Amino acid sequence: MSIRITIKYTRFRQLTFVSCVVFLLIGIAGFSTALNAQAPPNILVIFTDDQGFKDVGCYGSEFPTPNMDRLAREGMKFNNFYAASAICTPSRFGFLTGKNPSRSQDRLLSALMFEDKSHGKFGIHASETTLPQVLKKVGYQTALLGKWHLGHGDPSFSPLQHGFDYSYGHTAGCVDYFTMDYGNTPDWYRNDIPIDETGYATDLISAETISYLENRDKQKPFFVFLAYNAPHFGKGWDDGHDQSVNLLQPHPRDLERVKYIEDPSRRKYAAMVVSLDDGIGKVLDYLDKAGIAENTLIIFMSDHGGDPNYGGSNGSLRAGKATLFEGGIKVPCMVRWPGKIKPNVENNTPSWAIDWFPTLTSIAGVKATESVLDGQNIQKMLGGDAGSAKREMYWELGSHSQLERGHWVAYRNENWKYVNSPTEGEWLFNLQADPNEKQNLKDKEAVMFDKLKLKCSTLGEAYNAYSKTK
Repeated sequence: MSIRITIKYTRFRQLTFVSCVVFLLIGIAGFSTALNAQAPPNILVIFTDDQGFKDVGCYGSEFPTPNMDRLAREGMKFNNFYAASAICTPSRFGFLTGKNPSRSQDRLLSALMFEDKSHGKFGIHASETTLPQVLKKVGYQTALLGKWHLGHGDPSFSPLQHGFDYSYGHTAGCVDYFTMDYGNTPDWYRNDIPIDETGYATDLISAETISYLENRDKQKPFFVFLAYNAPHFGKGWDDGHDQSVNLLQPHPRDLERVKYIEDPSRRKYAAMVVSLDDGIGKVLDYLDKAGIAENTLIIFMSDHGGDPNYGGSNGSLRAGKATLFEGGIKVPCMVRWPGKIKPNVENNTPSWAIDWFPTLTSIAGVKATESVLDGQNIQKMLGGDAGSAKREMYWELGSHSQLERGHWVAYRNENWKYVNSPTEGEWLFNLQADPNEKQNLKDKEAVMFDKLKLKCSTLGEAYNAYSKTK
């Protein structure tokens, strides 16, 4: 009897042990599956306007931007990042479509002018797929908060027709910071409905962003394009001359904080940047408070280089906004994604705004069906891979008689860059040896010059031909 009992007990222990192991393995497998099946992250893109390469504290500005710096400290800082263009409209087109602006149906290579009636016919078209349209396929809720500048004359150009579920802000290239008018014409909307608000534009956009995040569907991930108009100059109105006027419009409270800056334009501009930084800080604080910061990927970048005529600084980089020298297209960019991007790291590999379309769709787990994308998936770079400098980039700016701007082209291949300026002619630079573009190697490196010039011309013709097929 005792032997039978022992055998049964031993078998019981063996069965129990095996069962525990099985259940343990099942549990581990389930836990592993859960880790691998994490929900796609929330995506917040902070897109500032006319903010120069040296207009962020961590890039060397003389005024503080602690909240922008926080993103670099807690994530990745890009030291060799480019905008899609040196002008507002094409820059936004490139980011949102993942295509070179030269491919755009309306050849959006210069700024759409709000007061020019002929420009009301131009903008982004239904055939041009946007990032939010693709993200919505996997359940993202999408919002544009701030500046649009991709069409204002026809309802078909509305952000609500191009992938955004919600929109708030203005359609033109700039707006009066206190009246929310373009000169004396109202240009402030919520979901295409004109609204009359008072306050300061930067504050209103920040508050609306937080309100949107509070009231969103908490069961879905979000894609928020937080496109501040700051620190771009404002569009005021001169009653005496009955015309609109460009004005730096800092809030009086912020001028005191940067009173140590001697140059009046730089001081006003700096006041607008520190106000912008405050707004970003409030949004970051909300993400922390709501407990969603850990699953939110944040990208910060400027739409193009700063304008020295209105207080912006690109440091030692050559020129600025509306040029294709480095100061016009090289911009500050920081990315934070807790647990996925190591804190306080820097990346020196050339990359640009057009890369975000294939990168973010990959991260979100949706396959872009676009047959043409001009960017590269840089997700591995975010994980610590150095990336490759072996790539090419092409920029083009259209002529603009009202703004007295001529046609530009530029082409970068690895560390070589070709520039054709309407006023300064053709240039060849070795950016590795000469990042500030001081030495023209056009004659000294004639073979390389001819090679890049030809490739630049070939790409330009191909992009132009593509735009005509849309």
